[in-house]
Amino acid sequence: MSERLQKLIAAAGLASRRHAEELIEAGHVTVNGEVVREPGTKADPARDHIKVRGRLINPLLAGREKVYVLLNKPRGYLSSVSDPEGRPLVTDLVPHSLGRLHPVGRLDFNTEGLLILTNDGELTNYVTAARNHVKKVYEVKVKGVPTEEQVERLRRGVRLEDGVRTAPAEINRTAETGSNAWFEVVLGEGRNQQIRRMFDSIGHSVLKLRRTAIGPVRDETLRPGSYRLLTPQEVARLKGERRGRAGKPGAKGRSAKKVAAKGRAR
Repeated sequence: MSERLQKLIAAAGLASRRHAEELIEAGHVTVNGEVVREPGTKADPARDHIKVRGRLINPLLAGREKVYVLLNKPRGYLSSVSDPEGRPLVTDLVPHSLGRLHPVGRLDFNTEGLLILTNDGELTNYVTAARNHVKKVYEVKVKGVPTEEQVERLRRGVRLEDGVRTAPAEINRTAETGSNAWFEVVLGEGRNQQIRRMFDSIGHSVLKLRRTAIGPVRDETLRPGSYRLLTPQEVARLKGERRGRAGKPGAKGRSAKKVAAKGRAR
């Protein structure tokens, strides 16, 4: 059965769907020996030879076991599977025996906290897509003590230096001293260095940043640099959140058709 190339590449565990689109547009993907640059192109892995940077991905799509790892990322690691500058990678912190994994989204080089690594491209795409509003929770320490008026601006959304306006955020002050303040920040989107840029916009730079939750997944006992496999229950809850959003009132598809059918029966 033919499917979009970016979906097949993500299912093979080589990249998230968004990164797969970038690989296609850059000319790194071939189908039956011909370069394909249009992400919407479809291919059938049962008949077509699909290669990413010269590597045939068809065998990777057959019977691939899904792996889900929760890592407490320390500072000084890059959330990527490669780096031309040779910096340490988050994939260096998990055993190669788990197979080729990629990070679900990114944490900045100097940001700590929870990060999921997986070979499940569908889950990666869902968790990282801004439209799905999968909430991530962060602990933030900032320089100085912002006023409540400044914090309220961040809650409502602020315009960043590139002109983009952030979505409303949940921000709670948890502690403060004469020279610093601590906050819990909950975001449903994930722009590049968003929290640092948000607090920069009100004149209070971030001194320390740590992610403590990804959707329903938390772990206060996992030490920096350590990892564990997600439990089947945690994976089910992540995927359950996906199904729950799809099944909300007004959703299109099979569930909506059932509701319509019941209405007609009455």
